[in-house]
Amino acid sequence: MVAVVKPVIQVRAMRAEDLTMVSTMEAASYDYPWSHGIFNDCLKAGHPCWVLCVDSAIAGYGILSMGAGEAHLLNICIAPEYRGQGLGRHLLGRLLDIARWNGAERLFLEVRPSNPLAKALYESVGFGEIGRRPRYYPARDGREEAIVMALELLPS
Repeated sequence: MVAVVKPVIQVRAMRAEDLTMVSTMEAASYDYPWSHGIFNDCLKAGHPCWVLCVDSAIAGYGILSMGAGEAHLLNICIAPEYRGQGLGRHLLGRLLDIARWNGAERLFLEVRPSNPLAKALYESVGFGEIGRRPRYYPARDGREEAIVMALELLPS
């Protein structure tokens, strides 16, 4: 019988030396990716920036902004080769914990209507649509609206 070795999954604070990998992952995942500079600015601004590692390899990342008892999920991504394994749900759960630990009572995010898998993930953990932002995202045919979602954060 062959022993199955489970991968070690860790969520840790993003570091400056992670930015090249994070930027590469972003570019592989989105038609209109954030630049290396935007990620660097988030780190410099002190936003909670986290990476999800599988056996020490960066497989995803998430960035929050915090203020006035609220959190905003600015960006979350799992590398294409790691998708479909529940890692997005795992990372989102940790980001919700981090928001709670930082005193947030609710968390907001925007998601593209053209990203139904992400929307379904958010809904599955309790996010609900609270509005739409017209022409929010760049798109091939001009601009795409954003679905604005929110989740009330109860103590964990």
